[in-house]
Amino acid sequence: MSQERTLINLFLDSVEKFSENVLLWEKHDGEYQPTTYREAKEMVFKTAAGLMALGLQPGERVVLLSAARNDWVYSELGVLFCGAMDVPLSVKLKEANELKFRFEHSQSRFAIVSQDQLEKVLKIKNDLPALEKIICLDRVETDDPDIIFMEDIRQQGEKFLQENREKFEQRYQSAKESEPANICYTSGTTADPKGIVLTHRNYTANVEQAQGLYAIPPHYVSLLILPWDHSFAHTAGIYTLMKNGASMASVELGKTLLETTRNIGKNIKEIKPHFLLSVPALSSNFRKNIEKGLKDKGDKVWNLFQRGLKIAYAYQGDGYRNGKWHGNRLLAPLYKLFDKIIFSKVREGFGGRLEFFVGGGALLDIDYQQFFTALGIPIYQGYGLTEASPIISANCPGFQKMGTSGRVVPNLEIKIVDDNDNEMVVGQKGEIVVRGENVMKEYWHNPEATAKTIKDGWLYTGDMGYMDEEGYLVVLGRYKSLLISDDGEKFSPEGIEESLLSHSIYIDQIMLYNNQNPYTVAFVVPNFSNIQAFLAGKGLDKKSEEGQNAVIQLFADEFERYRKEPEYQKQFPGKWIPATFALLGEPFTEENGFINSTMKMVRWKIAEFYKERIEYMYTPEGKNVFNKQNMTIVSRFGEK
Repeated sequence: MSQERTLINLFLDSVEKFSENVLLWEKHDGEYQPTTYREAKEMVFKTAAGLMALGLQPGERVVLLSAARNDWVYSELGVLFCGAMDVPLSVKLKEANELKFRFEHSQSRFAIVSQDQLEKVLKIKNDLPALEKIICLDRVETDDPDIIFMEDIRQQGEKFLQENREKFEQRYQSAKESEPANICYTSGTTADPKGIVLTHRNYTANVEQAQGLYAIPPHYVSLLILPWDHSFAHTAGIYTLMKNGASMASVELGKTLLETTRNIGKNIKEIKPHFLLSVPALSSNFRKNIEKGLKDKGDKVWNLFQRGLKIAYAYQGDGYRNGKWHGNRLLAPLYKLFDKIIFSKVREGFGGRLEFFVGGGALLDIDYQQFFTALGIPIYQGYGLTEASPIISANCPGFQKMGTSGRVVPNLEIKIVDDNDNEMVVGQKGEIVVRGENVMKEYWHNPEATAKTIKDGWLYTGDMGYMDEEGYLVVLGRYKSLLISDDGEKFSPEGIEESLLSHSIYIDQIMLYNNQNPYTVAFVVPNFSNIQAFLAGKGLDKKSEEGQNAVIQLFADEFERYRKEPEYQKQFPGKWIPATFALLGEPFTEENGFINSTMKMVRWKIAEFYKERIEYMYTPEGKNVFNKQNMTIVSRFGEK
């Protein structure tokens, strides 16, 4: 009988193969301390056995709320060894209602939290009848009977293992690959987030698929910078490294999230990673820091670097793909010279062993890909989403085509379809649809959403793209409505849009936009008659600068109250409220293709048509709402 392909067996197989390899690196007393696979197994067993002693049953849910640390891995695996489901949550969740929804919706019986996250849970625990105990990873002073400590849980686990070893082994050995491992919450297309149920096989299948693109030798180590509840870090980081006997390191924890973030540069030099996982916002920060460091060294170094980049860009050309070089080999000697005198020095800032980045998220500006490839540490851009565990495609060594999201992972079917589900040919745009063992089981307690997203085993991603003639996936952006911030977080704009429409007499139509950008922007179709009445009431003319400023200020105030007034602050996180807007002179209609037959906005068409306005809003001039474009549109209000 074949072995069940569970995360439990993935871990145990690696312990057997790589017993004395280092699995985890964690900072203690100013130095990174190693934990081997064998030592990690002991901690996992104690954690799991302690949870069993506490009464955790198969199928029950446990919230995990902590920044990255060794205990994060021990806790998740401990829950899984019990046959239960881990519910990893982001430490960035600040709003009590956001946190409470996830606890309540998952009906989690226990919560495992770090000390810095404890207060968040204590504030909502009295309204969570399903929550029995809060297991704190750190010992704190408290007289709350609902708080227990992981140290005590593990002591109970040692005793349980001594007295009930057979029962313990039967429990974890009975786990099935088809059983859920996680509920991963993400914002959906409705007001409430959806719980994505990923099975053991979803994860192990995606790890196998990732291995089909990347070879990760046992000696590799990576500093996992992204939050470990992040689907990308979860699979491409934790379990891919674990499968291959490699090592993962956590970022040194600071007293605040900002302090922890500031430790990244220092920790990279200490760990000397062989590869790093990145998202566009992180790549941007790395580039800014590199360029600042070189500029600080003076004009001579900076000018030398700029000359080297020009040579490197010409040398690398269109990349190395499908086994063929698409650059200019004649420039190899010059490139090697610049690499020796300056690019290699830049790589030293990443520890000196860094070979590549794996880029998550659908899009990364091609300029960034060229920049890091020139430095000799290419960003191999990929694409995925949590519902696919998450990896769908990626560029990789020898198969890099800049401007694309790479080749589709092995053992995954893909097709591009139009609005009527007709499959598109190579080069034609449509919705990206995939089918494979990495596709989620369901949305937790949401059969309607599940039925809309998974049809005959096919996952409808909500992303628009096409397959090019060389077999690379090109992702163009959201096919549906989700906003995506520059850190990869997703949010539905529909609630904000509907609220603005219902509370403002000056807005007829509105579309929010954010596709991995630093802030959200909006397209606003004004109610021209109400604007005219406003101007008349003020005795102003739309052709005058004073009148134009008054109208623009009117719209700015409509957005500003969503940041200031408590009733709106509770509903919508401030980061998703538009920072600027583009006023439009024409409405969205069926005739111009911006409204479909069901009277819904065709967002990607609007974004494509107003591409230049979008780019403008992300410039310093365009971010100022009193920009020339808005002033001009106001001056033409109501004119045919």
